[in-house]
Amino acid sequence: MKGGDRGHSTAVCTDSSIPTSSRVPGLIRPEPVQPSQGSKALSYVIEQLVEARLVAAAPRVSSIPATLHYDRRDPFAVRMTFPAPATLEGVEVCWTFSRELLTDGMRESVGHGDVRVRPYGYDRTVLEFHAPEGTAVVHVRSGEIRRFLDATGELVPVGLEHLQLDLDHDLAELMRDAC
Repeated sequence: MKGGDRGHSTAVCTDSSIPTSSRVPGLIRPEPVQPSQGSKALSYVIEQLVEARLVAAAPRVSSIPATLHYDRRDPFAVRMTFPAPATLEGVEVCWTFSRELLTDGMRESVGHGDVRVRPYGYDRTVLEFHAPEGTAVVHVRSGEIRRFLDATGELVPVGLEHLQLDLDHDLAELMRDAC
């Protein structure tokens, strides 16, 4: 295993600002946002549908659709979302973890927290999601993940993520909340 705990989960995907009907798989699309100055700006979001194969799933479910999501407003993170029919809770579940964890997991086993990633065979990547309710282990074609990571790297190059952050705005929000 490598590095610290760079993964964490959320039980339910909290970003409902992107309506399901407007999601276009595998495309970069502009999304209007309101920056602190009040002027309109665009943030770019990458979403890619992938086929996730559940390991030791019930015979009726061999593969499930999942969505990889990247938003430059949160440049260090990626999300993997599973639709409600594929989850034990019957609600959409979204796991958030670092882009670095996904990238490194394509080459070697990484993670020792809630999310773990490792290569498997010729063209598969295993993602393990650990929660109090149990562990989900899914296989995804490495080519699909590579294509997604290439698109995120074109949008926000690795090592330049910090340039996407608005630290002045975030600090002002913290100070405002503290008063």
